[in-house]
Amino acid sequence: MKAVFVLFDSLNRHLLGPYGGTRIPTPNFDRLAARSVTFDKHYVGSLPCMPARRDMLTGRLTFLHRSWGPLEPFDNAFPEILHRERGTYSHLVTDHFHYWEDGGATYHNRYDSYEFVRGQEGDRWKAMVQPHWERLREKYHARQFSDQRRSYFGQNIINREFIKEEKDFPSVRCFAEGFDFLDRNRDADNWMLQIETFDPHEPFTAPERFKAQFDTGWQGPIRDWPRYGRVDELPEECEELRANYYAVVAMCDHLLGELLDYFDRHELWKDTALVVTTDHGFLLGEHDFWAKNRMNLYEEVAHIPLFLHDPRHAERAGSRSGALTQSIDLAATFLDLFGATPPAENEGFSLCAMADGTAPRQGALFGYFGGAVNVADGRYTYHRFPEDLSQQELYQYTLMPTHIFSPFTPAELASVELSPPLDFTKGATLLKVPVIERSPMYNNYGPGALLESETRLYDLESDPGQEKPLADPGEERRLAELMARLMQANGAPPEAFSRLAFDAVSGEDHG
Repeated sequence: MKAVFVLFDSLNRHLLGPYGGTRIPTPNFDRLAARSVTFDKHYVGSLPCMPARRDMLTGRLTFLHRSWGPLEPFDNAFPEILHRERGTYSHLVTDHFHYWEDGGATYHNRYDSYEFVRGQEGDRWKAMVQPHWERLREKYHARQFSDQRRSYFGQNIINREFIKEEKDFPSVRCFAEGFDFLDRNRDADNWMLQIETFDPHEPFTAPERFKAQFDTGWQGPIRDWPRYGRVDELPEECEELRANYYAVVAMCDHLLGELLDYFDRHELWKDTALVVTTDHGFLLGEHDFWAKNRMNLYEEVAHIPLFLHDPRHAERAGSRSGALTQSIDLAATFLDLFGATPPAENEGFSLCAMADGTAPRQGALFGYFGGAVNVADGRYTYHRFPEDLSQQELYQYTLMPTHIFSPFTPAELASVELSPPLDFTKGATLLKVPVIERSPMYNNYGPGALLESETRLYDLESDPGQEKPLADPGEERRLAELMARLMQANGAPPEAFSRLAFDAVSGEDHG
């Protein structure tokens, strides 16, 4: 068996042709759907970027006990299991620079080898001690300009001074490195290649030929990086932001097409699996919001695309699966493809077994650490918030106390306790770290970041746009009980239940 895993970032399902999207031509996603199984009910798990990747590698939901952080000593990582059990070689090609920050530094070493392509967003790539800030200030919109050291905005501006031609774009270079691996290794057996690009994550930067088809007539400075929060821009500015996102998706479609051409040219469809998905979606003004992290986990963010080609089942090409799946299923899928055994801590199911619509999962649990706990059952979504986000009892359970950019602060660690092992920590005692407002995560992607905190129920059959919360006490009670059961199966700590007014043992709703 051989496998290629393509992972995009912030790729919106509803804009892709196979899911009914018409605003952006995506002929190569259409080609992919014709060659694979398209999953219609695929959801996220833990969010945002690195929590999502921890779920993917380990096959476990992590948001109920930990925010953004590294893989832990007790975590299982499917590339290592493949190496240990089957001798499978794994190679990661990525421009996702979060892997090299404090909060992601244990992920890439789980692969046999890796290639890091530099230059995306705030990657500390190019060094300019005295940039021409006045010239650059005129070039970029004020909301995405900064001359501060170590700011994502400022570093991105410098990086973009070195990305001029199409071949310079990090995502283009990512795929080129992927093809380099394939050129050297496609005739070998027993390998997995992960091609992972940060695009179409913001800033929405693409070569001019992709932008031309979405020209808005914008005459202002570069505007391709929306805020995380409520929409307050003028309509023409909103259109420019969206158009730049469309351009990056068009570039991603083109790069996917080059990979499909490679599969065609070398007949890889016969013996090579292909999985294509993303970590989460991105709001482009829907629900009056930009981005993610700050608002309720609407379908645009939580309901994501997924395609699977399994060479053992060529007859499934062009089919669709209505099974309820989520990101934690990826680990079990790659283990299945290579004949390896999932560890006892695994919560996912193999997508190969669900490609025919078989649905072993009653509900998909997902969320941000410190925010709502959310569940989808294929028709309804239920989003349950604590009564008071600022007063909830909340702890991080970890042996790797780092945030995105830094270690935990002494103030956070001042009141740390030792916690007995949780169900999934293989007997390891943990640090139990109280969440405080001075935590670097609190107002960035934690409780202090949220602009919405109202418990809601939606019926996607009658209200697919989630515009009218449903008042149905019976349905809410059913989903609350399902949520509590899934949390209990996950081994969530006791306060994860009490913060939602659940009884940890019975799952009884006390709200």
